[in-house]
Amino acid sequence: MKLASRLFAAGIVTVAMNGSALAQDLSGRLAQIADRGTIVLGHRESSVPFAYLDENQKPIGYSIDLCMKVVEEVEKAVGRDLNVRFVPVNPKTRIALMANGTIDLECGSTTNNLTRQEQVEYLPVTFITGTKILTRKGSGIQSVDDLDGKSVALAQGTTNERVIKAEVEKKGMDVKILPVRDHAEGMLALETDRVDAYSTDHILLYGLIAKSRTPDAFAVVGDFLSYDPYALMVPRNESAFELVGKRALAQVFRSGEIDAIYEKWFGPMGVEQTDLLKAAFTIQALPE
Repeated sequence: MKLASRLFAAGIVTVAMNGSALAQDLSGRLAQIADRGTIVLGHRESSVPFAYLDENQKPIGYSIDLCMKVVEEVEKAVGRDLNVRFVPVNPKTRIALMANGTIDLECGSTTNNLTRQEQVEYLPVTFITGTKILTRKGSGIQSVDDLDGKSVALAQGTTNERVIKAEVEKKGMDVKILPVRDHAEGMLALETDRVDAYSTDHILLYGLIAKSRTPDAFAVVGDFLSYDPYALMVPRNESAFELVGKRALAQVFRSGEIDAIYEKWFGPMGVEQTDLLKAAFTIQALPE
């Protein structure tokens, strides 16, 4: 055998051995995903434009697109194509379903904070927002102070619920709070006049207005009451899986592909990237 042929054959053997070693080296969540051939994505059903159901009840949105970029990178890491299974989550169930291993990756509108990091972990920041108030035009509500003597719907298990309750207590206001399961239920309560307001992250409020049958009837009011950096949620203590996700998003940020994905979902809403969000994308575009 000629030298070139021997070297080529040796190279094939080396690649094959390395591929086999890679498969054997998988551990934790990556090994579980590889074994079952399926990755499970938790998704929101009414968090427009991050994750919601289209007319065919298929999960779509900004966070879904970013999650699929992570799925592509996971497929490279495990060396096989994967089936994608979607599991609906809401503010009350999402952290529990991640912590107990039901879902591998959460695609929604979840704030990354230190308290939650006691149970779960997060990939890089994908959006930055904060708590505001949605109300009917002409309601007389212009800020959180105007909720005194009125009623507000709040999604259970959200940072917004905690913020509004803290403001109410701090200011000694008399506010009737209606707990709801998710944003769709909160908007329905407002549309049917069961409450005077609904409060969540401002971008989600604009999404609810856009999907409403009477968008001109509603307004987002008040100052930001919180700082809420959104990120895709992943399991805690799974550094190898987390690194795969970070690599996927860094590539999206570094290539500028994030701009096209952002424009696809936020362009129709007229919501441009803030300087703070642009800076976050730049900082998180880590080199290989």
